[in-house]
Order: sequence, then C-alpha cells, then structure tokens
Amino acid sequence: MADTMQSLHQWFRVQWNVIYGVAESSQRPAGMSIKRYLKLCLEFCQNLETHHQIEEIRVFPFLAKRMPAFANQDLLIAQHKVIHKGLEKLQVHVQICLRGDSDLRWDEMKVILDSFGPVLWQHLDEEVRELGAEQTRKYWSAEEMTRMPM
Repeated sequence: MADTMQSLHQWFRVQWNVIYGVAESSQRPAGMSIKRYLKLCLEFCQNLETHHQIEEIRVFPFLAKRMPAFANQDLLIAQHKVIHKGLEKLQVHVQICLRGDSDLRWDEMKVILDSFGPVLWQHLDEEVRELGAEQTRKYWSAEEMTRMPM
C-alpha cells in the first residue's frame, strides 16, 4: 500500500520540483514555453485535488476503522485544506496569466508555492510512512491489504 501511495506521491514531487524550480530560478527548462509551464501548474493542481478527494471519500475512512493515524481525519483534512487553499491561489494566478490579464511573475509564483509547499511535503511523507508495512501489519492481515481501496 505504501508503494502505491509512494508512486502517486512521487509523481506529485516530480511535478512540484519542476514547478517550484522554475519559479525559484526564474528560468524555464529548455523547450518549455511559459504556456506549457502554466498548463503544468494547472495539471498539478487538478491531479492533486482529485487525489485528495479520493483519499477523503474512500481511503481515509476505510483505514480509520483500525488505524489510529487515520482515525483523526481532522488533522489529515486540515492539511488538505491548507494545501487546497494554496492550490486555489495557484490556479487563479495561472488562469489570469493564461488569459493574458497579467504577466507571469516568478516571485509571485514562489510566494504562492511557499504558502503550502511545506505542508504538502510533510503530508506526502507522513501518509507513506503511516501506510508502510511496519504500521499496516499491526492492524491488517496480508489478505486484507490486497483488498484495500487503493
């Protein structure tokens, strides 16, 4: 289960590193247009929002039945809220830039990303740690793990 979540989270980390690296350095990778960069930002936001919706609706409630780390969904959902507030700011800023209503400013992008990045990275790491074999085998059999809604 941790491997599955780690794979998903790794994809978010890769996208984040590109998005943040560009904002921090003020330089796009060779061959990446500003439009493509902005669309990458939107894809990242949409994919992360979908991932969190699935977790909140299916995964967390299921795990909460036995695992204390997921029983307190308030903490997990509070992290999601901080992340989503940042994602909303990012989406609005990106859409304004895509429409041509404002120029893309790297310093503004970095401020937006910094507003939720630390919580995002902590959340990604904690989820994978809690889904690791060390933790899950305390609460679930190997057979039950194969039927998890992941």
